[in-house]
Amino acid sequence: MVGTIVGKWRRRPGVACLMDTAEHQHFAWLARSFGRTNYLPLTSSDLDALASAGSYVEKYPGTHLFKEGEESNAAYVVRTGEVELYRTRKDGELVVGRVGPGAVIGDIALFQETPYVSSARAVEPVTAFQLDRSKLLPLLIEHPVIAMRWLVAGLNQLERTQRQVIRLLHRTVLEQVSELLGDEADRFGEVRLSQASLANLLGSSRQTVNQALAELREAGAIETGYRVIRIVDRDALDAIVSDRAGVG
Repeated sequence: MVGTIVGKWRRRPGVACLMDTAEHQHFAWLARSFGRTNYLPLTSSDLDALASAGSYVEKYPGTHLFKEGEESNAAYVVRTGEVELYRTRKDGELVVGRVGPGAVIGDIALFQETPYVSSARAVEPVTAFQLDRSKLLPLLIEHPVIAMRWLVAGLNQLERTQRQVIRLLHRTVLEQVSELLGDEADRFGEVRLSQASLANLLGSSRQTVNQALAELREAGAIETGYRVIRIVDRDALDAIVSDRAGVG
């Protein structure tokens, strides 16, 4: 279900259209998503431009923001909820990631003018800000601060991905599972990923991931249920990673 542009514009003769204070605060989360930098603050003009460049969309669980192979005509910033990114294979779906509030998705394909390389499906109610290609590209050209912050956000994401790949190359499946659970847990200590999804994310077999989860249960670090893993002893989970990595 497609939402509308948030807020109403205040128009006065001879004065640029600016959102009121409440509306600026409402878009602060969007500004922070494009690189959490203090040296490039966004002006009122920048915030106005962001507000006019897109609209909110709301998705129910199981529905898509976009699908693999579709024309990449928009990028999305997730405000609430979680989105699962997956690719379709002959033997089923391959989960390649899961993102939450603040994540920017779909922008790489949009900038490259190629179809989306994966599908983005809501796993719980999702609200996202949709930035259309026809509005986003002129926005970045006219507002260099926004463009720079978008670049910084993309580079930070690339660096995190590279660090994760390097860590995984030198760790056992047990260590990989422990670290992934720690990274993916919400504020309640819950990881809402199936065991099959965990295996796909780590590039391991489901059997080896199940064995690792069994070890963590026996150690009292986690509890498991249907499509949810609950961390009950974070210190025990962290110790498995640090001890086996020779740290601490």
